[in-house]
Amino acid sequence: MYNQKLFHNLNSTMRKKIYLLIFLVLPFVLNSQSIENKKVLVVWGGWDGHQPKLFADLVVKWLESKNAEIHISNDLDIYDEYETLVKFDLIIQSVTMGEITGNQVKNLTKAVRSGVGIAGAHGGLGDSFRNSTPYQFMIGGQWVEHPGGKVKFEVNLRDDDLTQNLNDFEILSEQYYMHYDPNIDIIATTKFDGKTYPWIEDVLMPVAWKKHYGKGKVFYISIGHDPNEFVQYQDAWKLLTRGFIWSTRD
Repeated sequence: MYNQKLFHNLNSTMRKKIYLLIFLVLPFVLNSQSIENKKVLVVWGGWDGHQPKLFADLVVKWLESKNAEIHISNDLDIYDEYETLVKFDLIIQSVTMGEITGNQVKNLTKAVRSGVGIAGAHGGLGDSFRNSTPYQFMIGGQWVEHPGGKVKFEVNLRDDDLTQNLNDFEILSEQYYMHYDPNIDIIATTKFDGKTYPWIEDVLMPVAWKKHYGKGKVFYISIGHDPNEFVQYQDAWKLLTRGFIWSTRD
């Protein structure tokens, strides 16, 4: 057990050595998380414009390479079965818009509160079920607009275990303007230039965040209008997949 008085009685050299040890070991511990043998549910559907099947295919290929136990669903019927949902360690969802029933959102949010992780990208997680405020409360945000359509913009990464050894990058995608929960932990941002809407010039907006919802963990990244963006921009893909691992039940 940590003894604060004992720690402060150590000389400065010893304290520095302890801090250095923590600095060196902590990244290893954080990066040692694995999705191997974890039960992962991949749910896709909704608006075809975001190519949810292509996103699901990319994710499933990666999950297979990590030896995860994968279940795939192209509808929301599985959200009707709480006892099934709660057995998964992670739900990766790609369903833009669409409709979710009261029973389905009750089961989904309850499962995440119990410890099941949920993660996704772009409209597949951040613009799902527009009429469901319980869902939005769980995710931590909701799409509002993408000024100018597909534009080039800068993604700036914050200091976080998920962004270690990654670099800021410029991307051609939809730059999402979002309503978001002040309780989220923002790990990447973008700034609007105001060319389409002058009143949002220099507005700083989250691009990626993580949060806790009960015992469950939520990860979201707003890029990915075309799932191939994650093939083209490797730092974006690394951030996404690290988010999958982070949000998986421990």
